[in-house]
Amino acid sequence: MNHHPVNLRFVAVSVAAALSATGLLTGCGSSGDSADSNGPVELTYWAWAPDLDKVAAIWNQDHPDIKVTVKKQASGDDLVTKIITAAKAHKAPDLVQAEYQALPTLVSNDVLADISGQVGDAEGEFPAGVWRQVTLGSDAVYALPQDSGPMMLYYRKDLFRQYGLQVPTTWEEFAATARKLKEKAPDKALTTFSANDSGLFAGLAQQAGASWWTTQGDKWKVAIDGAATRKVANFWGGLVKEGAIDNQPMYTPAWNKALNTGKQIAWVSAVWAPGTLKTAAPDTQGTWAMAPLPQWSEGSNWTGSWGGSSTAVTNDSAHKDAAAKFAKWLNTDPKAVAALVKESDVYPAATAAQTGDALKKAPDFFPGQPDFYAEVAKITEGIAPAAWGPNVNVAYASFNDNFGKAAKNKSDFGAALAAMQQATVADLKKHGFEVAE
Repeated sequence: MNHHPVNLRFVAVSVAAALSATGLLTGCGSSGDSADSNGPVELTYWAWAPDLDKVAAIWNQDHPDIKVTVKKQASGDDLVTKIITAAKAHKAPDLVQAEYQALPTLVSNDVLADISGQVGDAEGEFPAGVWRQVTLGSDAVYALPQDSGPMMLYYRKDLFRQYGLQVPTTWEEFAATARKLKEKAPDKALTTFSANDSGLFAGLAQQAGASWWTTQGDKWKVAIDGAATRKVANFWGGLVKEGAIDNQPMYTPAWNKALNTGKQIAWVSAVWAPGTLKTAAPDTQGTWAMAPLPQWSEGSNWTGSWGGSSTAVTNDSAHKDAAAKFAKWLNTDPKAVAALVKESDVYPAATAAQTGDALKKAPDFFPGQPDFYAEVAKITEGIAPAAWGPNVNVAYASFNDNFGKAAKNKSDFGAALAAMQQATVADLKKHGFEVAE
């Protein structure tokens, strides 16, 4: 694999070191599981992935001594808020599905248990860049990776052919492709810059080598407005300003229509995009293809992550060993992971599962690309490390606000990025964290 645009030795400070350095890690040992003599251990699992109860049913059938009940929840910030509130009242469930970027927030609020003793030996089952997001400290493991969201480029192969466009392999080529399409078909756009999903921008920044939260000694270092992210912001801001791409948000009826009618002919997205396209652009089945994300350095193989989640055990659980045993089974057992793919439609974090039988067949929406998941597995090898901090929600909200205005007005994205940095630093200080300037 080629070298990353920046030095990974410094980028890859995990949330890990970060949390231990700021004294956030409050270790919790494993609890003994004294099963009630009258029946099995009962575990509750809060999660949002669809049909996880069907996967848990397989476990329950094979493990009559440990019964898992899945309780469906809303995802994102709603679940983070709900679980922190429940934990403060000591009423958290045994297990929770947590997005990677939420883990530092949950750990700093003393919600999650360190399950390194029960699951630490599973490290080799996952890509290093993904495992690093759950190992919050040299010895601590706060969750098991469940699914990952490697990013890639989706494009309308029929319309690329029609307009004589080549699939871009670098971001420079991507910009040239956007301009060429505008010349040939002024009413169309290659894609849009969307300011309503900060996860997309975070993933693009990771690919460029950004590390938004790291530590210096016992202080947090925030580099949202660092050189790598500035490069990404200026690139997209420039395309929006010159009108080479659209500036409308995603996930709106107008965006769906643009994809469905060929008004937009490409989408920078992640492995889960086929499901979204099926809903947003149902008339275009069979016309799309997937390619690796354009690179900043020609010949590299780096990608960011957009989405992905883990299975964590809470400090409130009276049965941490049993809960960790289920979490490990759910995310590493071949039968369990195959069921996760089939029932919950997730892209598994476990490396072996990425080339397993469950992913042999391409998504229905991509009948012309039978090697879809084989290509995704190659792309996944280049997942850049992500470094999250305890106030991701504040940074993301600031992105939506400042980049939303900048995209709409076609104004300077650099100013929006600076505002995002300032808001994040101010919030850390407000909550008593020390920040390295």
